[in-house]
This record gives sequence, C-alpha cells and structure tokens, in this order.
Amino acid sequence: MSAKLLEGGPIADQIIREVAAAVTALPEGKTPKLVAVMAGDNAGARAYARMQARSAEEVGITYELQELPDAVGQEELEQHLSALNDDPAVTGIILLLPLPPGLETRALQAAIDPRKDVDGVHPANLGRVVQGQLEAAPCTAQSVMELVKASGLQVYGAECVVVGHSEIVGKPVALLLLQEFGTTAVCHIATSEAGMTAEHTRRADLLIVAVGVPRLIKGAMIKPGAVVIDVGMNRVKGEDGKSKLVGDVVFEEALEVAGQLTPVPGGVGPLTTAILLRNTMNALHQQGSLAR
Repeated sequence: MSAKLLEGGPIADQIIREVAAAVTALPEGKTPKLVAVMAGDNAGARAYARMQARSAEEVGITYELQELPDAVGQEELEQHLSALNDDPAVTGIILLLPLPPGLETRALQAAIDPRKDVDGVHPANLGRVVQGQLEAAPCTAQSVMELVKASGLQVYGAECVVVGHSEIVGKPVALLLLQEFGTTAVCHIATSEAGMTAEHTRRADLLIVAVGVPRLIKGAMIKPGAVVIDVGMNRVKGEDGKSKLVGDVVFEEALEVAGQLTPVPGGVGPLTTAILLRNTMNALHQQGSLAR
C-alpha cells in the first residue's frame, strides 16, 4: 500500500481566494486590519510574521507587526493589548509565541478582546469550542479539521485517536471530533509512560499526531488504511548534515501503511495562515464593523 498524500496547499489556496473575494466586496474604507504583537526577537515568530504579512497583502488585509522589547513587563504588555482592543481600526490581534521568560502567556491571551482574538486562544473562544463552534478554535485545530473533511472520512462512529493534548491542537481537536460523534481517545505523556500509546494508535481510523517529538509514531503503530494527520514540525539534521523539517510520524513507514497521510512540510502548515486571515474576516463581521 502507498498512502495518498493529503496536502494542505490546495485547501489553503481556496481559502485565500475566498478571503480575497470577500475583501474586494467590502465597502470602501472598510479594509480589515490584523495586528501581530511580538515581544523580544524570536526567529520562528519572525518567520511566521513574514508569512502572515505576505498572505495578508495577497488578499488585501492590512497587516502590522508591532515589536516590543525583550524586557517588556507583564503589565506593560497587557496595556498594549488593551489599547489594541480599544482601537476601532484594528480587526484582529495575534500574540506571537514564544514570549520572553517571566511573561504569563495565558493571562496575556486572556487580555485580548475575544471578538478580536483571531488565533482562537482566549478562554471564551476555547469555551465555544466545547459547544462545537469550529470557527472559534485555534487556527491549527481548524487546519486539522479542514484536512479531516478533505480526506472524506466519515467521523461519525469512527475510531479517532489524538496524540498530544495541547490547548491549540489536541484538546480542541478532540472536542471537535466528539461534536461529530467520533469515538475519540487522547494520548499524552501518561499514556506513553503506561506503554499504551501503540495500543490506541493501532485501532485508529483517524490518527492525529501533535506532540513535537520527531518521528515518534512508527509505521507499525498505524492501522492499515488509516487517515494520518501529522501536525509536527520538527527541525532536525539529516544524514547530509543539513537541517530539514520532519513530522511526529515516520513518513516513509507511514506511507506504506496509511490510506491517507499529510506530508511535512505541506500538510497542516500551509493552512494555518490562510485560516488566520479567514478568521480576521469573520471578526470584521462579528464586530459589526461593516455597519459603522
């Protein structure tokens, strides 16, 4: 068996086209604005910001990266976010991670107006995910669900296993699968310590892996014909000594077992920024900006 590749690029392109058309249809002077806030200088966050800026320009959304010093304090950053909340010209806010040591990420995410939280990290939006509201979920979780939909798998009654229980992928994805009546299990470090991870993954019709551990899931841990979505993005050194991106799944082994498999890169990654821009357009409507 050789798995069909489940690529995120074509889905992302379609979302980008839809967002661009929606921006073009807006009344004059109603251009949405997305503001990214970065504290300190992190190479990964800066690269993500560059990607966001390019995509935003492509669809006609105004993008602004606001950089704060590494020494910024908790209160100062909360006040900065509060000012963006109060600015009627700002449609969406995203706080780029990681933050410098000493800053409380959850408190800062909670400081963003939930109506402007286009990254789906405010507690109120995470609460809406419990009610099955996909559009409130973190961008990466939405990306996973877009790929599940594209796979054609009927989630209803399917054995679904999520490896990883983070707040931006594992937990919200599990809740969204439950909303579609998938029989859902979540594996985490305690599952691994008990030696039970493979027992769960080998039963999965749908296997979603998001732990940030390169090549954790081997081919022998996958049910033949399963849909496998690999959210991991790990930079490792190849045999030639050069740096490369690999997922949490051993791609070459999974390719021989799975029915459908996301590549890394090229699977979940391309979708995340596209969904961020779609969320920005949704935020514009939710805020009643078109009526002002």
